[in-house]
Amino acid sequence: MKIAVALFDGVTALDAIGPYEILQRLPEATVHFVGRSRGEVRTDNGFLGLMIDAPYQELDDPEILLIPGGIGTRELVHDSATLDWVRKAHATSRYTTSVCTGSLVLGAAGVLEGLRATTHFSAMALLSKYGATPTSQRVVHEGKVITAAGVSSGIDMALRLAELLSDETTAKALQLMIEYDPQPPHDAGSLQKVDASVLARVQELARTKN
Repeated sequence: MKIAVALFDGVTALDAIGPYEILQRLPEATVHFVGRSRGEVRTDNGFLGLMIDAPYQELDDPEILLIPGGIGTRELVHDSATLDWVRKAHATSRYTTSVCTGSLVLGAAGVLEGLRATTHFSAMALLSKYGATPTSQRVVHEGKVITAAGVSSGIDMALRLAELLSDETTAKALQLMIEYDPQPPHDAGSLQKVDASVLARVQELARTKN
């Protein structure tokens, strides 16, 4: 089973690597990191390098297609090579998925027209531009399209995908293998759970990294 994870400059690392940690453990699964050309891309803060294994044209028929998010999607939604690859891969994929603002790339490729979808809370309003119905759900499954909200939700999405591709027991086993049992020190993982001071700090931190 071929799983294609798109990489690009400005990708958010966990958007890609979180689902990878789940999906690469599926029986008979092979994960390929694809992009415009082979070589290194830098993540959204520039600190981490990730490697593209194959250019788009070498893997245009994956069973699973995953588009992570990150600041780099701002340019990717206008990149014809990427959008053409998404359209071609989606035509034959078993599942087409995204994490965070990766859903905007799916939208720009025409994949989300008429579907419910999610993304990072800061980009939610942009989904409507692509004919999607925005929802704040953490993971949204519509037909063969699965979108996940911000960053860490990609792990939840991958576990859901693992169950669809195998069975519930296997998905639970994969969750145990990575000891995914979230117990954060603060209950602050969504807009509905924080006050204005926390949101202001988020915006301040984001400005210093962009």
